[in-house]
Amino acid sequence: MEGFGVPAERFGVCWGARKCHKKATGGSMSSSPEEMQELRESAERGMHEARLAPVSLTMAILAVFVAAVSVLGHRTHTEEIILQNRVTDTWAYYQAKNSQRQTNELFLDLMTISEFKDQKAAAALKRKYQEAIGAFAGRQDEIKAEARKLENEMDVERRRADRFDLAESFLEVALVVTSITLLTRRRSFWGAGFVAAAIGLVVALTGLLLH
Repeated sequence: MEGFGVPAERFGVCWGARKCHKKATGGSMSSSPEEMQELRESAERGMHEARLAPVSLTMAILAVFVAAVSVLGHRTHTEEIILQNRVTDTWAYYQAKNSQRQTNELFLDLMTISEFKDQKAAAALKRKYQEAIGAFAGRQDEIKAEARKLENEMDVERRRADRFDLAESFLEVALVVTSITLLTRRRSFWGAGFVAAAIGLVVALTGLLLH
């Protein structure tokens, strides 16, 4: 191969191409400058494509990561909305119980300043409302504690969703930056894509571990 002015290892890449193979086996091994230049360019393209194969594989993997983190983000946002609705319903239930307790207290105060012909029946009615007020107070504490717990869970889901969104952004940036490598043939963009992808994966991992 040395007589063609092309190193053997570079010519070997071109040998597998259909066009170069036809010229190499067509019966006449012409050594015109135009053919040698074409062989050299074909060899260089083959070497470039071989080198860019890992970049294409990296892009495919990054696309999978982007899709996975996107699904996690959507599910977390959905869970946040569900918890927010539960918090709203729980506080509404708390307010309803509080209004009912206040109504019973007002009725009990009216009974205290009123006169009844049947004092025995009035006393039994007072005890009934007093017991109801005590039960409402205890139930209100439980509802309030449940609402606070749901608020904490909603806050955790909101922070997880924010981290998944941030991780998705980093992974998308990594995918775009890595794709520039195919256009520029500069491996520095591939390395920058790895850095952005690593940051995105770390952020996504912190979102999964957040409780």
